[in-house]
Amino acid sequence: MIAPLLSDIRALPGLTERKPGIFYRRGEAWLHFHEDPAGLFADVKLPPAKGFTRLAVDTPEQRSALLACLAGQWRA
Repeated sequence: MIAPLLSDIRALPGLTERKPGIFYRRGEAWLHFHEDPAGLFADVKLPPAKGFTRLAVDTPEQRSALLACLAGQWRA
C-alpha cells in the first residue's frame, strides 16, 4: 500500500505535491512513482545523478530505504 508512504513523504519539508504522488522541490520535478510489470518504483533526483534514479518500493524495507534516502537530502 502506497498511501502510508505518501503520507510520510508529504511530511518532509520543502516539497510541493502538484498532483497526487508527484513531488517538486525548489520548483522542479523531484519525485514520482511508476507501476510496471516488475513492480512499483519511485523515480527521484539524487545527487550526483543529473536525472532520475529509479528505486523499487514494493516491500516495507524498500519503502523505509526510500524514506531514509529522502530524509538524507536535508542533512547534506
